[in-house]
Amino acid sequence: MTIEYDYIIIGAGSAGCVLANRLSADSSKNVLLIEAGPEDKSALIHVPIGIALLSRSQQLNWQFDTEPESELHNRRLFWPRGKASGGSSSINAMIYIRGHKADYDGWAALGNKGWSYEDVLPYFIKSESNQVIKNNPLHGNDGPLTVEKHRTVNPLSDIFVEAAKDAGHKKNDNFNGKEQEGVGRYQVTQRNGERCSSAKAYLTPVLSRTNLKVISAAHATRVIFDGKKAVGVEYSKDDSLITADINNSGEVILSGGALQSPQLLMLSGIGKKEVLQRHNIPLVHELAGVGKNLQDHLDITIMHKAATKDSIAVTPLGIARGALATVDYIKNRKGFLTSNVAESGGFVKSDAGQKRPNIQFHFLPTYLKDHGRQVMLGYGYTLHICDITPKSRGSISLKTGNPLDDPKIEAGYLTEDEDWTNLINGYKLGREILNAKSFSNYSRKELVPGIQVETDEQIKEDIRQRAESIYHPVGTCKMGSDVLAVVDDKLRVHGVQGLRVVDASIMPNIVAGNTNAPTIMIAEKASDMILGKSYYY
Repeated sequence: MTIEYDYIIIGAGSAGCVLANRLSADSSKNVLLIEAGPEDKSALIHVPIGIALLSRSQQLNWQFDTEPESELHNRRLFWPRGKASGGSSSINAMIYIRGHKADYDGWAALGNKGWSYEDVLPYFIKSESNQVIKNNPLHGNDGPLTVEKHRTVNPLSDIFVEAAKDAGHKKNDNFNGKEQEGVGRYQVTQRNGERCSSAKAYLTPVLSRTNLKVISAAHATRVIFDGKKAVGVEYSKDDSLITADINNSGEVILSGGALQSPQLLMLSGIGKKEVLQRHNIPLVHELAGVGKNLQDHLDITIMHKAATKDSIAVTPLGIARGALATVDYIKNRKGFLTSNVAESGGFVKSDAGQKRPNIQFHFLPTYLKDHGRQVMLGYGYTLHICDITPKSRGSISLKTGNPLDDPKIEAGYLTEDEDWTNLINGYKLGREILNAKSFSNYSRKELVPGIQVETDEQIKEDIRQRAESIYHPVGTCKMGSDVLAVVDDKLRVHGVQGLRVVDASIMPNIVAGNTNAPTIMIAEKASDMILGKSYYY
């Protein structure tokens, strides 16, 4: 007997795992979750320091590349995305950041009812099990997503915080509290010294539910329509095309992320007419905004050669430390194997005219070159400097009409002058911190780019040569009611029935910070919408 599902979810990533959990809680509903990647069995996922190798994994990482970026010397930038249960929450740096209050108030101001900060805060709280901050009205302590402090902290990470204070920045022990601005240690999505991905938090605990079916290593190829009503999904599994159907009141939910949700919409006949015609895809409904409004955080690094041997390093001593740390991890779940590497950082204003922080720092007590794909020998440390309120916009489109091919990514970095100004100013602020008094006994010299890069034009040229994504693409299935909107404020795709998008692609504007926690919040809120719970507003 063929099952007709109540919900078919495409993508077991940060959002899809939440949906699978919440929607299958009603045992009368049949839920199908389809994931293109494997199950999250790899130790590289679960041992936090494994992040250092995940950028190289073709099995667990889509390893996308952009088209040549015009403002970055036509370089193709590397865009890692998670390819396993948990999606990018299985390969990210595990930093728990919600963004700024103004982000969500801005979404609501665009006409998206129910998406202000006060509206979304209950869903952040619902999702969170914070082991650091107890009995605080802004935080949850019994949600599925465990948030902890680092079990072991490299001394250089705290030196960064002290140096930032030397440079005039205040300390902040909770970036998700009343104020975002300041510097400090990050809280991380870990549990007992292991990564707490969306899969571990939401999916693994409910895999025994008989009304939830999870199919891994299955690539969705299109949504099937009867007229303008979604009626099922076609997917590729073991070189065969298979169809799964929804019942009359059922829904298909796309949770493939900011790259693959718009790609699948276009492959299914929803998008700009000219794009679909180019690839011989029959038009189901024209939505010009599909794939538009792409936003991402662009990042530039400064590296110092260390004067001490505190950093995580590829050296004989570093390898010996690694062996000892492995024992410590197995016995105690402590040591640097529990590190997400980006242990400290913060949020600052690029200049006095900014109303809120627009620069984010991630400090790493190690060298980082080419996303970790190239090894640098010796002792050093790296500061990532990121513009978190970019005005530049790009797009996702189709390279071909083959569902198994990569999407076409045109990030559009630095096409707005304001983004140049802010990133250059952030670069200078980062350099001030690394040259501050607290670092005086820890630095031999600025290794990259080097002190010869000094003027604004030289800094600009360095950014053109070296800036990279910090992996926060959003916005390509924009929520709203304007000409480029793809979904309404209940995340239903405009112009069709039985189809929603629930993931980071629905963000009208990018949040000021890491995007995993906001994506989980979106899915928590969407679950209540789909289930018709009256309190989601």
